Amino acid sequence: MPVPYETLRSARWLAQDDQHRSWNHRSRIMQMGYGAEDWTGKPVIAILNTWSDINQCHAHFRQRVEDVKRGVWQAGGFPLELPALSLSEPIVKPSTMLYRNLLAIEAEELLRSHPVDGAVLMGGCDKTTPGLVMGATSMDLPCIYLPAGPMLRGNYRGASLGSGSDVWRYWDDVRTGEMGMDEWQEVMGGIARSHGHCMTMGTASTMTGIADALGLTLPGASSIPAPDAAHIRMSAECGRRIVGMVWEDLRPSDILTRASFENCITVAMAMGCSTNAIIHVIAMARRAGVDIGLDDFEAASRTIPVIANIRPSGDRYLMEDFHYAGGFRGLMSRLADRLDLSARTVTGGTWGDALAGATVHDDDVIRPLSNPIYAEGALAVLKGNLAPGGCVMKPSACDPRFLKHAGPAVVFDDYAAMKAWAEDETIDVTPDTVMVLRNAGPVGGPGMPEWGMLPIPRVLLRQGVTDMLRISDARMSGTSYGACILHVAPESFVGGPLALVETGDIVRVDVDARTIRLDVPEDALAARRAAWTPPPPRYTRGYGWMVAQHIQQADRGCDFDYLERAFGGETAEPAIW
Repeated sequence: MPVPYETLRSARWLAQDDQHRSWNHRSRIMQMGYGAEDWTGKPVIAILNTWSDINQCHAHFRQRVEDVKRGVWQAGGFPLELPALSLSEPIVKPSTMLYRNLLAIEAEELLRSHPVDGAVLMGGCDKTTPGLVMGATSMDLPCIYLPAGPMLRGNYRGASLGSGSDVWRYWDDVRTGEMGMDEWQEVMGGIARSHGHCMTMGTASTMTGIADALGLTLPGASSIPAPDAAHIRMSAECGRRIVGMVWEDLRPSDILTRASFENCITVAMAMGCSTNAIIHVIAMARRAGVDIGLDDFEAASRTIPVIANIRPSGDRYLMEDFHYAGGFRGLMSRLADRLDLSARTVTGGTWGDALAGATVHDDDVIRPLSNPIYAEGALAVLKGNLAPGGCVMKPSACDPRFLKHAGPAVVFDDYAAMKAWAEDETIDVTPDTVMVLRNAGPVGGPGMPEWGMLPIPRVLLRQGVTDMLRISDARMSGTSYGACILHVAPESFVGGPLALVETGDIVRVDVDARTIRLDVPEDALAARRAAWTPPPPRYTRGYGWMVAQHIQQADRGCDFDYLERAFGGETAEPAIW
């Protein structure tokens, strides 16, 4: 049975139970040209739209919001667009990660402060997915996620280009003189040729896929290319479905269970996911009151193979190919025995229902479990005296020789110094050298920028070296690749062990054993710690100052401590007078 209209949140603003109070609300809505027949007895649906002139991944959202509205009207709801923080990944500095939690706050408070019964969350560019989901989870109104969809594959002289991944590859050619600036300009113009987010299995595709696996999207919606007409139809269906969810009172708390988070981790590993997935999934789970941590990713990484042959873990295909090969439902159908199919989705049914009839049309793009592109999961969690809180590596996208390695460190306290060193062709460096960048974490970055794929020194590139071990407390773009160890926790800026490393120290990594170690005696490390002094704060006022006071470390998802489900009690509905 549908819930009674009188119990909806919007009725507190708009129903005629208090003529003086609701008169002004209704009058102001009439000021916008609506009549009483537009809202009377109908659920009010917020459409949180992260479109902006500077967010290229969401360029189509100006039209898609109209498609969503059409669906809401068709289903008997009253749609209202509420603009939200846009967070363009390539443009926002120092890092969109600095503002993910700000978007989460905005999403939660937009929903709380307006006469809203349910919401369509429009996102896709990297941090927009977790930010919107975190805020909506905390508010816990019926909501459905509308993924932006991947852009079309890029093209350069007949070759397919993958966003991010090919940028690094061709930029190294520019650095060594193998590619001229005219050719580089062609790559620039051909690599991103439509609206939509990155079409590699970077953070954007990873996170929209995770939202799909969590049951927050229409099943399979995450792999539809942004320019495809199916994306328009999906957008309208999101509008229709959210109205049904309101009448059914189907909320995130009904969907986001431990089983749904375990499902999304399984799927993430099989996708060859971005390392950023760990931080965002932990943060989203803690908002839902589900205890998910690094150990859950580590357990999955031992048993779930990578079967999505999508770059950068894969060797040739992109998200457009993935969609044609069966897409997200096809991938999940191959994992059915590893999933809890009783987990619910926004359809109101289960994943068992959603996967009925799902098929794979190309066994090279979406491999069978018996023929994976990598036998273990995409990510590995390492721990040791250099990272007692853990750190993350993507073994599926690096040279296998670095899975067990020891070498001398060369240490940098800032990115500019590291980059200048890497361009200097007189430096003494070998492929065994371990590059270490610190002061790039959640507080030190600030905002934990995507600096973790440190550039290979130019002198080594000229020798044909394409990978080496690199360690930092930064993150890495999901489109990146290589032997990069990231998210070292606790970070160096707040006194983590990475702050104690000196150039020449031997660093040992054993991915099979999941260990990372600094070969320095404990008494020497104790002496270094006693001599260490904290660096000056990055911010002394404003939002950045607040971040430094309240952000948690990478192993806890980098959420603000006061926003997790365990902090404080439930927030009351706003008073309306």
